[in-house]
Amino acid sequence: MLASCDVEPVNSDPASAHEPALTRQPCGYQARAWWGDTLVADSTSAVRVQEAGQVPVLYFPRADVRAEALTDAGNTVDCPVKGGARLWTLEGKVPAAASHWYGSTGEETVDGQDAAWAFTSPAPGLDWLTDLVAFDHDRVRVEVVDAAAGDADRDITIKRFPTWGDAADLIDIMNIRPAGERRYVSTALADVRRPVVEGSQMLGQAVVAAGRHAPERRVVSAHMVFYRAADAREPLEFEVEELSTGRSFSTLAVHVSQGGRRRASGTLLLDSTAPDVVRHAAPPEPAAGPYDSEPYDMSVTGRDIRMVDSAYTDDPDAPVGPPVIDTWVRFREVPDDPHLHAGLLAQFTGHISIAAALRPHAGVGQSQAHRTLSMGINAIAISFHSTVRADRWLRYHHHSTFAGDGMTHSECRVRDESGGLIASFTVDAMLRGFTQRAHAADDRVAL
Repeated sequence: MLASCDVEPVNSDPASAHEPALTRQPCGYQARAWWGDTLVADSTSAVRVQEAGQVPVLYFPRADVRAEALTDAGNTVDCPVKGGARLWTLEGKVPAAASHWYGSTGEETVDGQDAAWAFTSPAPGLDWLTDLVAFDHDRVRVEVVDAAAGDADRDITIKRFPTWGDAADLIDIMNIRPAGERRYVSTALADVRRPVVEGSQMLGQAVVAAGRHAPERRVVSAHMVFYRAADAREPLEFEVEELSTGRSFSTLAVHVSQGGRRRASGTLLLDSTAPDVVRHAAPPEPAAGPYDSEPYDMSVTGRDIRMVDSAYTDDPDAPVGPPVIDTWVRFREVPDDPHLHAGLLAQFTGHISIAAALRPHAGVGQSQAHRTLSMGINAIAISFHSTVRADRWLRYHHHSTFAGDGMTHSECRVRDESGGLIASFTVDAMLRGFTQRAHAADDRVAL
């Protein structure tokens, strides 16, 4: 990861209008580094260091690193942003680990030459780096233990680093801010490996915007079409248009823009709700519970995701199965805001439906997305049947009912742990081969 030091330095003056060259924050979780089966670092005081435009790196206090595991070959490197560093080698080779979201390393084993480093001559103002050691997380397995005080063992999961961020970061993005009459703006946080905003994020933010506009009502139906990609490194702007308001219902249009261009538009129906006249709901689909399902790392600490029957995979060579994937999702902690809880439910609706459509077909998988296959969510429609608690287990039942003509369609349901129907949604997505011209595009931003 020291290859990132080959970039040109950027302005590090915090008072400037430019992004700082380097930011740091406490990891907030127990962090570990493994070389094969050998634990080489273990700390509750690790620091997440982010260089502008680069993937974050986790730094461990020297006292929490096993010095005897590191061999000093006398190699050094100069980084234009961070200064001079000494490199260490981890002896031998270990099996190559998956390189997080974006496929494998392409090797069976990796060596540990220059796989760890520390800055012995840091740049001015970065003296704090001298007490820290980092590992190349493409070769060394760096992980965080996703747990809070008092968590039962069954609630503790492991997240591979680099993570996108914490649930608190995602909640902050969903919690859009007022920016004028009927206007709102979001914060931004991007994974530089693919800085594209998910369509379901924009839908969830629109749900929050509608709730902010009419706080005494709740969204009961929303439909949004995503017609232009948005950059996750920049804020989004939300414009609320009031189409009608009555004693019980409000109808709103929400337009999502960035850089002066619209990216998505949707209509939302809000209701003050009323007592039941009749009530029924479709029976729950059979599925294992959250603790009988496999934890899945989607790179957000503070959010637990579990896949029933381990059905979700991006591997084209995975065994085929029915076009159905059940996913349990729960946030550890969410502010007491019903519109934010609903927005978080909507935020996950775009994550799994394409994988459900691919599951019955051999030789295709989501690891091909944006490389050899063009994939993306075009539209989502959701109906909320109840108030939402995103800090309790929710099961997303994804059922792809059609795939063909370069499109997929899924009809999905969200239930609570007792089987109660909380929401229903449909997803329309594109699935097609790249043209020769499109295939040459940057897969970090291609759809």
